[in-house]
Order: sequence, then C-alpha cells, then structure tokens
Amino acid sequence: MVTDLWMFMGQSNMAGRGISNAQWPEKAPHLTIGAGWEYRAVSAPGQLFPVEEPFGVHENRQGGIDDGEMKTGSLVTSFVNAWYVGTGIPVLAVSASKGGSSILEWQRGGAFFTDAMKRMLDAREFMKTQGSQIRHQYVLWCQGETDGDLGTTRDVYRERFFRMLDAMHREGIEQLMMITIGKCNLPGAENRYDAMIGWQKEIAAERRDVCLVSSAFERMRDQGLMKDAFHYYQQGYNLCGKDAGEHAVEALAAGFFMKKRE
Repeated sequence: MVTDLWMFMGQSNMAGRGISNAQWPEKAPHLTIGAGWEYRAVSAPGQLFPVEEPFGVHENRQGGIDDGEMKTGSLVTSFVNAWYVGTGIPVLAVSASKGGSSILEWQRGGAFFTDAMKRMLDAREFMKTQGSQIRHQYVLWCQGETDGDLGTTRDVYRERFFRMLDAMHREGIEQLMMITIGKCNLPGAENRYDAMIGWQKEIAAERRDVCLVSSAFERMRDQGLMKDAFHYYQQGYNLCGKDAGEHAVEALAAGFFMKKRE
C-alpha cells in the first residue's frame, strides 16, 4: 500500500469541536472506501483504523498532547475524502492537535512538538513493518486563536512559526498546509483575530513550504455556523475540510509543493 502521511496539528479547530443541531443537522461525512486510515500512535499503535469522527478522540498522552474528551467532530474526514478523490492516494492520518495551544508550545523540545514527531516516527516505523510505502509527509495546520488572545505580536509569531516549521523539516515534513483561523464570535470583539489572519496569509505568501489551502473559517461567523465564540458546527468543519482538501490537491497538481526531501 502507498499512502501520504498527514499530521493534523494545531489547536481546537483542528482537533474538532463539531456538533449538530436542528438548524445545522449535518453530521460528519462517511469515509470514502479506501480513502484513509488513522494510525493511533498512543492508544493502539499496532494496527490501522478507517478514519472516523471524532478523529483522534483516543489519542491522549499524559505529559504530551492530551485534549481530554473535548474532541467531538473535526474536518479530517472531509479533508481525507477530498484528497483521495483528487489524488487516488489514501491518507495515513495522525492526530496531533491540542486545544488552546499557543505557538510557543509548538517549539522543538516542547512536549507537544516532541509528542507529535514521535507519533509521526511511530507511524512511519509501523508502515515499514507492513511493507507499505509512505509517498509524502505533510502537515495540515490550524492554530492561532490563543496567540490572538495572548496578544502575541507579528514578529514574535512569525519567528516562532518559522522556527517550528524548520524543526518539522528536520524531522522529514515536506510541506505545511495552512488553514487560517476564523473570526471571534464575542460581542465587541468581532475583529479580534483579523491581524492573525493577515499574518498567516503573509507567511503563506512568503514561503513555498507553506501553502494556504483554506480560509473557510473566516466566513463562518457571517454564515451563522459558529456554535460559540471560537468553534463551529459540524457542517462548518465539513465545509472547511473539503475546501482544504480540494485546494491541497490543486496545489499539488500545479507543482506548488516543495520537492520531496531526501
């Protein structure tokens, strides 16, 4: 089997806080047959599971990435379906996201980065034992709300982001795909994250190893798809995942992605 390894990293809107209600009843999509497999590096490292929601719900490591019981439904299944439809290559999906995490907490040597890279290494080693080939290694990234809340400055965020990215490359990650954060849904704080959104687009425009694949979350407050101040109904995650997957396929086909690092 040939797969593309995808690390799903960031904070709560990558981890997934999706729910349904009478107004937004849409559930997470069913996985397209053969589209992807979850490697559960923490809870069941000796096998693969078809991707399902809530994705990564079992993947809590004490002293590392531990999201408790917060995961309720993510964008991952819709992303995996779109990637598979567009490329014909199944996804090897690894959960590595932590709600409320700042960019400082994703630095090399920190608990979250160390745990994420261990999960990736374990996934690679497992696939090797199965005689399977990993074609590429990517990160899908969505993070930044916490830094907006903390008042992290542009220069500090950029420096920490690039330091994290360079450390990822040293571990074998070829490309980071960026999903920008959305708006804040608190009265009087409507523009709270606008600066962060701008910085993230700026980063993607500057670096070929960063590819902006979706800004769908930015539109969801106005669409009524936010369930609270920061998170989305499952339909919102479905829309964002599909959008990110389709744009990632387009970027790959256009030759945007960096060449595979040997």
